[in-house]
Amino acid sequence: MNNPKVHHLFELITREEERQKRSLALIASENFVSPNVRHATGSVLTNKYAEGLPHKRYYGGCEVVDQVEEQAQELAKALYGASWVNVQPHSGSQANAAVMLAVLKPGDKLLGFDLTHGGHLTHGSPFNFSGKLYKPAFYGVEQDTECINWDKVAEKARQEKPKLIICGASSYSRDWDYERLRAIADEVGALLLADIAHTAGLIARGLLKNAVAHCHIVTTTTHKTLRGPRGGMILMGKDMDNQLGIKTKRGTLKQLSKILDNSVFPGTQGGPFMHAIAGKAVAFSEALTESYYNYIQSVQRNARHMAQHFIDLGYKVVSGGTDNHLILIDLRSKNITGQQAEQLLSQADIIVNKNMVPFDHKPAQVTSGIRLGTAAITTRGLQGQDITQIVSWIDQVLRHPQEALQVKKQVNNYMRPLPLHIPVKPSK
Repeated sequence: MNNPKVHHLFELITREEERQKRSLALIASENFVSPNVRHATGSVLTNKYAEGLPHKRYYGGCEVVDQVEEQAQELAKALYGASWVNVQPHSGSQANAAVMLAVLKPGDKLLGFDLTHGGHLTHGSPFNFSGKLYKPAFYGVEQDTECINWDKVAEKARQEKPKLIICGASSYSRDWDYERLRAIADEVGALLLADIAHTAGLIARGLLKNAVAHCHIVTTTTHKTLRGPRGGMILMGKDMDNQLGIKTKRGTLKQLSKILDNSVFPGTQGGPFMHAIAGKAVAFSEALTESYYNYIQSVQRNARHMAQHFIDLGYKVVSGGTDNHLILIDLRSKNITGQQAEQLLSQADIIVNKNMVPFDHKPAQVTSGIRLGTAAITTRGLQGQDITQIVSWIDQVLRHPQEALQVKKQVNNYMRPLPLHIPVKPSK
């Protein structure tokens, strides 16, 4: 390798791999892909431009990548019971942007989950395109339960009369009542969009309610609990396309699926990343296996174990527990900010992210809480007593910051021997 800059770049990649191996990855948005997903994502498919849809491309030479994309589509449909899917979005945010472009006009009203209560930037934040192009209103959690009150969501929807209602979250640990939300949307004449980016893996194997069965449109990322490459996807359930449509200037009814396809390309992005789509296909195939089912059950079980152990040690877990893979911890009673906790734990190679908690009085760069997730550590084979040990290390560092380097040595010795991805053996 004669180019010193390229040599240095690969040194940095090696250093990052070492960091991942030696540390505890507890960021709820992260996971470790399988060797097959890595192989597909790093394949020669990155060389191919393929604007358009299978068999309707704007470039020649797409006869092979057409089959790759069709396989990804069929596997995604099988995974979620969907009738239509677009696997091209480069990210979950771009999937949401494409949906809004398809069903909203600038200035239309949307009703989203409040960012400060656990929502996402693309659900109407004033700092994001969704809050700049459209008129957002918000619902949130109750102060006493820290859970969503569906009756109050209905009241808010009747008051605001949005054209689009968005459900799903980036830091909400409870399941969603999609059936009730659909009834609310139908009552006020709104479309219902579920953003299942965080919970896609649990929903795929029936551990949480299936948004695809009730919502008009569903978006997701393909990493996080789904354990695929970084990317996005849009889905619709059975018969949904026959129920929905938009009047064109010619007075005809155009199917929503075609409008969504056009909103992805050319509406919000150019050529799809065919190497990423191949990685998605591999991940979807893996998610249909018994091994993955055992894995995602362990993710949920580990999260519940972790939440309870924090509670037993006197920590305030938002909403009192978790239904999915993430835990949100309110540190106000510990007299430490989320920013301070993130920095202290990082010194021990325990990687978390600071996070606002409901009714937080601290700014987003400081916060009063931290968010933890169990998807990545479960991929590395940790469960049971490993989870107890992790919580004990976190508690030790937060109570005795001077012991962070001592804990780091223990964490490194614990984690470095483990592969980044350990397949779960099917149960007998």
